[in-house]
Amino acid sequence: MSVNKVILVGNVGKDPDVRYLDNGVAVASFPLATSETYKDKTGEKHSSTEWHNIVLWRGLAEITEKYVKKGKQIYLEGKIRSRSWEDKEGNKRYITEVIGDNMQFLGKREDSSSEQQVEKKTDEGKKTEEGKKTETTDSIDSDTGDKKEEDDLPF
Repeated sequence: MSVNKVILVGNVGKDPDVRYLDNGVAVASFPLATSETYKDKTGEKHSSTEWHNIVLWRGLAEITEKYVKKGKQIYLEGKIRSRSWEDKEGNKRYITEVIGDNMQFLGKREDSSSEQQVEKKTDEGKKTEEGKKTETTDSIDSDTGDKKEEDDLPF
């Protein structure tokens, strides 16, 4: 038995590149930064950032095109895939990517001038105006691009 599972929480490094294949299937790719901060023996703080190549297909790619921008914090589940190809000069190139199958938006909602200013209840029961910054964790299905229904189970 083997498992190929990746869970990342990080910030999008640049606006996603979304393209459509001849058959109409959407593919999105972008870098995702994950950072780690720790203290050494002397108490000095150190920070390191790891960059991950993210690839999303179909519904997730379409959602990414609409809502994901540079700096956005996301939670991503997927699998690691390595592949190789020949570049224009005939050199063999290699890349390791994370193929996402579940994504949640984290952090604050972006302000949108196209949204109406309407009151609605948040999960905490507080009233807020749509379009103002509120916490969100939207879970997106990778095939359909629809929001997944969240249950209230603690695990």
